Amino acid sequence: MPELAVENVVVHPLVLLSVVDHFNRIGKVGNQKRVVGVLLGSWHKKVLDVSNSFAVPFDEDDKDDSVWFLDHDYLENMYNMFKKVNARERIVGWYHTGPKLHKNDIAINELIKQYCTNSVLVIIDVKPKDLGLPTEAYFSVEEIHDDGTPTSKTFEHVTSEIGAEEAEEVVNHYAQCPNPATSPCRSSQRPST
Repeated sequence: MPELAVENVVVHPLVLLSVVDHFNRIGKVGNQKRVVGVLLGSWHKKVLDVSNSFAVPFDEDDKDDSVWFLDHDYLENMYNMFKKVNARERIVGWYHTGPKLHKNDIAINELIKQYCTNSVLVIIDVKPKDLGLPTEAYFSVEEIHDDGTPTSKTFEHVTSEIGAEEAEEVVNHYAQCPNPATSPCRSSQRPST
């Protein structure tokens, strides 16, 4: 197996919240099984830091995996707006709400590679059945066959985790308080800064 450019993918809580919101909004309008969006972030050595995301209009045929639509114009317009707000965030990949890999994911990934050559796919399970991380991260790799047949693309799993910067951790801490206005965590359990 070839060595992957990234060993770990860190997904920030804002991304998880945005994806769940996207899924819930689309679920109320149509009967889509999954939603798709773009991941923004940065690389630090062999760690990919996914700090933001945005939804992209997407549709696919339930009966034919080869028929799907992802709105390129919308993607480019949104990315241009995001660059004005935070120039350090780049397109690092894409997400979908799975809950597993789909046959057309390689084709979608090839499209996203036009914006990011080392595109990561993060599947975010918005309705997990088990305890654990709701994320699975993948990079596409060329699979070489011993029998001499042409190479094919497949996904290689890479570890993922949920990570937050200090400001995000403070928000998370207060969000867990039963009543932030009167709770003891307001003063006595405040995280040290």
